[in-house]
Order: sequence, then C-alpha cells, then structure tokens
Amino acid sequence: MVTLSKIMVGCDFSDYSKETLEYAASLAEKLQAELIIANIINQRDVDTILSVADKQFDRTVEKDVKKLADDYINRLTEERTLLMDKLIEEISIAHLRIRKVIRVGVPFQELIRAIENEGADLMVMGPKGRGNLAEVLFGSNAERLFRRCPIPLLSIRSKKNGRILY
Repeated sequence: MVTLSKIMVGCDFSDYSKETLEYAASLAEKLQAELIIANIINQRDVDTILSVADKQFDRTVEKDVKKLADDYINRLTEERTLLMDKLIEEISIAHLRIRKVIRVGVPFQELIRAIENEGADLMVMGPKGRGNLAEVLFGSNAERLFRRCPIPLLSIRSKKNGRILY
C-alpha cells in the first residue's frame, strides 16, 4: 500500500491557488500527512534586475545592482510568506503540520528540487499559473513539471459557476 506522508502543493498566488491549497490540505488532513507549500521566485525576474549591471560602464554600479537583486528576493520572500500565512488562515488549516518552502530559480526545476529535498510523496498543482496564457502554451512550466515530476502529480481542476476552467 502506498503511504503519503508529505504532500507538496505548488502555490503561486494565482486565482487557482486557494482552491488548490484547500484540496491539498484536505488530503493532508485525511492522510495525516505533512503539507509543504512551495513557491518559486522566478530567476528570470532576478536576471532582469542583474542585467542592468551588464549595461553599465561604472563597475561600482554592479555592487549596487547585486544588492538590489538580493533586496528584491528578500522582499518577495517576506511578502510571499505573509501571503501563505494569509491563505492558511483563510482556509483554517493552521492545525495541520505545515512547512513553507520558497526558492529562487526556474519554476519547474526548483519544484522538482524541492520535491527531492523535502522527500514529498505527492505533488498537487492547480490548472494554471499567474499568467493564464502561459499555461495554455505548450512548454509551460506546468507542462514541463508534468513530464519530469519524479512523484505522482495531481492536477486540481477548478470548478467555478458550474463549469470546469482550463
């Protein structure tokens, strides 16, 4: 029999995040599993900030830009931790064993690393991410994760107004 002791849920704070987290939390509660809420700060956004340094002739600016990128990561980490706390409170799941994981990198790659590092047994994701169009296009982070995920991956389809949203 399969034992699920750690359930990871991808949380990008899109329109689907709350419903996806509710579903994952319900599974975790029924299975008495730990719930791991994972969020990835996209490396592309950090690289955009860092690219400013490459365009400068004054190398002293490079240090300032690196600090700016580090500050950006720290600020996003704090904001996203607070957003996770807010979702946990809204859904009333604070009684569960919950761990929050925030990483920086290419989203699907970092989710796979987080799965491996945390020893998750099941990955739960919503149908779309922050940019709805990006999730429709072939090659999106979700599609890549579906193809490469080392553990079972459960995709939660959202039902709003009686129809399934894709």
